[in-house]
Amino acid sequence: MTSPRKHLVKDFNHFITCYVCKGYLIKPTTVTECLHTFCKSCILQHFEDSNDCPKCGIQVHETNPREMLRLDNTLEEIIFKLVPGLREKEQQQEIEFWRSRKWKENGEEDGPRSKRSRLDDDDDDDNDGGGDGDYHRSDPQIAISLDCLRNSSLVGENIVKGLMKKFIRCSTRVTVGTIKKFLSLKLKLPSSYELDVLCNGEIMGKDHTMEFIFMTRWRLRGETHILATKAYPMVLEYRPRIDFG
Repeated sequence: MTSPRKHLVKDFNHFITCYVCKGYLIKPTTVTECLHTFCKSCILQHFEDSNDCPKCGIQVHETNPREMLRLDNTLEEIIFKLVPGLREKEQQQEIEFWRSRKWKENGEEDGPRSKRSRLDDDDDDDNDGGGDGDYHRSDPQIAISLDCLRNSSLVGENIVKGLMKKFIRCSTRVTVGTIKKFLSLKLKLPSSYELDVLCNGEIMGKDHTMEFIFMTRWRLRGETHILATKAYPMVLEYRPRIDFG
């Protein structure tokens, strides 16, 4: 009777390592379009700069590739069983990471939970229904270009330098009022300044949502409305001015 063949962990490395970081898969997350799996933090960071799969290059989603990700809890358990001590090592590193940055809430370290609220779009660990940590990431998203309209008559115009990065992606539920607060913060405008936000030359009301503006005001000159949804961001212009009120 022959003895059962023994396998080494390295025999399975092709199936349990991340293509991006080359380490063992941590929170293995699968791209539903091509079924390639990566560490959750690796693929989320990759999607900050690209909508393509880092392994095969297929376009995952035109605007929000995060929607096409699924956490593979079964694979995670298999990896932890195959690699002795990996679970404990990761848990200890996570604790030390947050402790070093002194993330505390009510006197207790809450770093790992804060990390989940940023990364777990699927809310796979927390089912309390609150949803406050999601920051509307599960909403339909819209790409926006924020362009500065210079006003030569503006007193102190030289303090307005414009945004270093004018392209943003946000929930379609975001209002013009929120965009104004974002711009004021990024531009570090004095309290005496006000902002007008315009779309195609028309000033938008502070309660207008991005979805409302896109459906009723936005048009891409020389192109169809459908093309704007697929290939180009919606352009909003902002105009700093002194509030004399």
